[in-house]
Amino acid sequence: MLRDKVVIITGASSGIGYATALALSKAGAKVAAGARRVDKLESLKKEVQENGGEILIKNLDVTKKEECDSFINLVTKTWNRIDILINNAGIMPLSFFKNLKISEWEEMIDVNLKGVLFCTAAVIPYMITNKTGHIVNISSVAGRIIFPAGSVYCATKHAVTAFSEGLRQELSQRYNIKVTCIEPGVVSTELTNTITDKSLEPFVESVKKMESLNAEDIANAILYSLESPHYLNINEILLRPLSQEK
Repeated sequence: MLRDKVVIITGASSGIGYATALALSKAGAKVAAGARRVDKLESLKKEVQENGGEILIKNLDVTKKEECDSFINLVTKTWNRIDILINNAGIMPLSFFKNLKISEWEEMIDVNLKGVLFCTAAVIPYMITNKTGHIVNISSVAGRIIFPAGSVYCATKHAVTAFSEGLRQELSQRYNIKVTCIEPGVVSTELTNTITDKSLEPFVESVKKMESLNAEDIANAILYSLESPHYLNINEILLRPLSQEK
């Protein structure tokens, strides 16, 4: 069902994005992978091509609208179509609000929210013109449940979840564009590496000891939503490790 479909993935240099690029390329999709760490993208490209897949990689900072537009234009020039956008780029520098890590708040808002808006804005004209498409936004269980030291991060993910539902209402019935919001719990990725608040070191250690989900588990959930029948719009998938209470 995904053979020769063109899929754009942001934040594809590691974790969920990397695993999803591999899974979708194995399913026959053509993958356009963007991220800031080009060396990691080169590793992804090599692995995809060794498996017989087709991939395009590009340095991408989703906080810059012009880079998002340039990336999408490159994809359309290369393959002359866009079928799927996976807004995966995200960061999680958790901190207690009282510690006033303002630059980290701004970066979270820029990457986690503005990046989603910019990339979606870049693909929407193509999808509306063709009256087909699928947008997958990677939110989080934090898009439903707030926790200490996560107020700003949770706010960005609540926004992504709300944006996803707004998009669905606006685009699905009118333009045949599906929208899916994926909400993972704890996943074994590099996400906790961005936490600089020293008071959260016990939290980070407890997360590392948990039997977390793997990035491949999230990739499989994305694959499931993308391979659903044409009449079925899978709006949300929330998945947690068995050991995660909230």
